[in-house]
Amino acid sequence: MKDKKSSNFASTYRQVGPYLGLGTQLAFTIVLMFFIGKWIDDTAETSPVFILIFTFTGAIAGLYNFIKTVLTLNDKKKYDKDS
Repeated sequence: MKDKKSSNFASTYRQVGPYLGLGTQLAFTIVLMFFIGKWIDDTAETSPVFILIFTFTGAIAGLYNFIKTVLTLNDKKKYDKDS
């Protein structure tokens, strides 16, 4: 009985594993770009211009990467199922 439970857990983890880091990666990209914009604003003594530009750029880049990765993983999963 124990082998069946651990087998189910391992199977589930294998299916979900590639998706686990995507949210963290998205958040990290946005936060990193925010701090780069903040640093440029502090250095150039500008208003929150670069904070806004870099934060939105980070959000767009992060979402693009997130969607691209999910679509790639889903295509791979579909291809594996068909084989």
